[in-house]
Amino acid sequence: MSGKRNTWQKDAVRHALGEAVGFVSAQQLHQVLHAHGSTIGLATVYRALADLAANQDADSITSTDGQTLFRACTTSHHHHLICRDCGRTVEIDADQVEAWASGIGVANGFTDVSHTIELFGVCSHCRQTK
Repeated sequence: MSGKRNTWQKDAVRHALGEAVGFVSAQQLHQVLHAHGSTIGLATVYRALADLAANQDADSITSTDGQTLFRACTTSHHHHLICRDCGRTVEIDADQVEAWASGIGVANGFTDVSHTIELFGVCSHCRQTK
């Protein structure tokens, strides 16, 4: 399942990822697929997620415990605000982050600055339920 080749398995993973709330692991997605009667294997879910991320159809982040998590996303450059409690994720506009990152680079004599930024907090729903 490499590149742009579409298979029923990749379509199933893409659909399940699109239905997920926030970032999810391959194992979580595999469990959801099996709960809905799919026979897709865990290794196939991993490959499909890797392809989706490589083709910018999904974002991936590394959790604090080192696990790779995935989320369906837009293809434009953006960042995420992620709830530490429930995993709810909001895509945030990158303009201010881009200006900040470029400014830091220039102030330190760097050019062609790139970055990966994820913001974590507690969403209003989780804060109200505590």
